[in-house]
Amino acid sequence: MSSDATSPETYRDLVASSLSDPAGFWGEAAGAVDWIRRPSQVLDDSEPPFSRWFPDGTLNVCFNALDRHVVHGRADQTALIYDSPVTGTTRRYTYAELLDLVARFAGVLRDLGVGKGDRVVVYLPMVPEAVITMLACARIGAVHSVVFGGFAPAELAARIEDARPRVVVSASCGIEPSGVIAYKPMLDAAIERSAHTPEHCVILQREQQPCELGERDLDWATLMHPDAVAPAACVPVDATDPLYVLYTSGTTGRPKGIVRDSGGYAVALRWSMTHLYGVHPGETWFCASDVGWVVGHSYIVYAPLLTGATTILYEGKPVGTPDAGAFWRVIAEHGAMAAFTAPTAIRAITKQDPSAQLVGDYDLSALRALFLAGERLDPDTWAWATEHLGVPVIDNWWQTETGWPIAINPVGPDGALFEIRPGSPGPATAGWDVRVLDPQGEQAPAGTEGAICLRLPLPPGALPTLWQDDERFVSSYLSAHEGYYLSGDGGYVDEDGYVFVMGRTDDVLNVAGHRLSTGSLEEALAGHPAVAECAVIGVADQLKGQVPRGLVVLRAGTDTDEAGLARLQEELVARVRAEVGAVASLRRVDVVDALPKTRSGKILRRTMRQIADGETPLVPSTIEDPGVLDDLRTLLQG
Repeated sequence: MSSDATSPETYRDLVASSLSDPAGFWGEAAGAVDWIRRPSQVLDDSEPPFSRWFPDGTLNVCFNALDRHVVHGRADQTALIYDSPVTGTTRRYTYAELLDLVARFAGVLRDLGVGKGDRVVVYLPMVPEAVITMLACARIGAVHSVVFGGFAPAELAARIEDARPRVVVSASCGIEPSGVIAYKPMLDAAIERSAHTPEHCVILQREQQPCELGERDLDWATLMHPDAVAPAACVPVDATDPLYVLYTSGTTGRPKGIVRDSGGYAVALRWSMTHLYGVHPGETWFCASDVGWVVGHSYIVYAPLLTGATTILYEGKPVGTPDAGAFWRVIAEHGAMAAFTAPTAIRAITKQDPSAQLVGDYDLSALRALFLAGERLDPDTWAWATEHLGVPVIDNWWQTETGWPIAINPVGPDGALFEIRPGSPGPATAGWDVRVLDPQGEQAPAGTEGAICLRLPLPPGALPTLWQDDERFVSSYLSAHEGYYLSGDGGYVDEDGYVFVMGRTDDVLNVAGHRLSTGSLEEALAGHPAVAECAVIGVADQLKGQVPRGLVVLRAGTDTDEAGLARLQEELVARVRAEVGAVASLRRVDVVDALPKTRSGKILRRTMRQIADGETPLVPSTIEDPGVLDDLRTLLQG
């Protein structure tokens, strides 16, 4: 079957084919990747619950991302645009220029003793050197592990200890709207407390705050001088060899390292870029994430470059660099045909620019779609973006573990293939057999909430295991229901196959025996025109078990005097009663300045609930601003 989808009917046929004949479907999709040895076997699932894709194939992912485009006529096309409002810098790299830099840094790593299977930890801000390092590792068969730039020493130490890198690549500093953040002292502190010591640290000196180099430290610029290093050639790797290890956010104790294999990931991402996001070779794509997260790995670096598109690397924020029009400037200046960010970024923009005045300052005629992922997209954020951008606003649901979307409304030649239904990312995509199971493991009827699970085998691109821990992989994801991957998210699938993700299963409230998702309550609160962002948590109650409590952040310009706030709180409680019902028992809604989140934008509902219940909270290492949580303690415990 052809892997082109130009209508809802052809797309549904594609998805059905991927489930009934996964080997045939993905074997055909593998034709879009250049192989050194083309696999004779597509899927090996002879040892369930483990499965391996393209087990006898060999390739090089860096060759597929760079070399082949240079060979086939894209040498002078822009591969990467670095746009940094925090430094006032914009740089463009053609495919030929990026290939030269990657091959040279691969040579640097080779000369430092890094070989196939060795690990390299990448602790860099959003600078081109981060992309160069990732691809250089792929070029020589090394395994990169990117740690979000600016992570605290304890968390960085845990990742260094687990990955045991031969080399760490870092920078003297990162730059935030609040100021310069010195990376080198945090890296030194992390190595000091880690049981593993890397042999070398390569340091990118940034002019905003250079640092002193120690005995194991080497200067990036010196190593990369053309006279100092010979470029490295591509090293063949097995399709099942790891490309990278990415540690999930919010882990405690030993971090959980998601392994991404080389062949399956390359095939899935190349397929997804065109067939889900509608991006073709030569087009410009803007993914406003960070390379420290899975979205940055998949859709800033690998998918666009595997496709032969132009990718934008943005060192800035949705607001504050300099204002809430930052994303619209990037799209307009570089002619991006699509953009991808998190709902929390759009909510930050709506809070500062609720009437979207800044949108009108820019020519967004090239933009065909806005994609949002990383957390639940509430219908009101969707409606704001749809109204003011005038393009399809498309939710998509996936996880660090899956590597690419489980459910999305794919973009065809004329826009979204399916009717957009606010609150749903759309139908399951190719390869993902989505089932909603009840506590007994039985499939729930259409429209009934339960645990969202994925029937095995998982498609190419999904994690094959955890780093050096098969047992933990099985116990964490595969043990709840035999033959299924447990997503940890709750929700339902409607009669038309649309997936509705209502939140993490531990965010389900039990109010007097009634199970209520936080998503439905938040949807009611978010529908009020004064609300920019909201969260609902369940607080322990002697009579009802739990009662919901709402926290809202207001849009700019909202009346916040005492009478206005009292009126607003009454309206919000009434909205929930009208839309969810009296059973929700929501009686209290507090107005706050900000909600605590991880750096990837996930709201820390569980942590807030633990504080409200007087427990010792589990505060994830990825919290963006611990001060926000501190500010809420008195309120939550009051």
